[in-house]
Amino acid sequence: MLVIQMVLYCVLFTLMVKVAVGNNALNGLYFYPEPVRKKVYELGMTDRETVTVKRKRFMIIFIAVMASALIVIIRYWNDVHHFKQAYLQALLILEVMNWYDGIVIDRLWVGHSRFWVIPGTESIPFVQTWAQVLKKRAILTLVWFAGAAIAAAIVIMLP
Repeated sequence: MLVIQMVLYCVLFTLMVKVAVGNNALNGLYFYPEPVRKKVYELGMTDRETVTVKRKRFMIIFIAVMASALIVIIRYWNDVHHFKQAYLQALLILEVMNWYDGIVIDRLWVGHSRFWVIPGTESIPFVQTWAQVLKKRAILTLVWFAGAAIAAAIVIMLP
C-alpha cells in the first residue's frame, strides 16, 4: 500500500508543477537557473516582479498541498498514531519525492521535453547536470530528516 501512496504522492507533485506552468514554460520561469531568467527579462518576455509573485504563489500552494497530502496519507489513510511509525513513513515518502523530483522531473521531463525550451534561450543550459542533481538531492536528503520529524509531530497531534 505504501508503494501506491508514494506513486500517488509523486503524481500529485507532477500535477502541481504542470498546473503551475500550464501550457507555457514561462509560467514556471522561477524553476530555471538565473542565466535563463536574465535572458528572458532582457528579451522582454516577462519581468522579475511577475516571476517573484508567481514563485511565491506557487510555493505557498505547493507546500500546503503537499504537506497536507503527506499528513492525510499517514494519519488518516494509514491510521498511524505513533511518532516513530509516522516519522519513518514521512521520511520514506519525502525521500522518494526528493529523488523523483531530481531524476524524473529535472533530468527526464525537463531534460527531454521541448516544452521546457524557452524561445531565445536555447543556447543557455537549463537542465541540471547529474552532478548538480546528486549534490542537491543529497543535501535535501538531510533536510527531509527534519521535515519528516515535523510531519510526524503534526500527525500524532491530530485526532
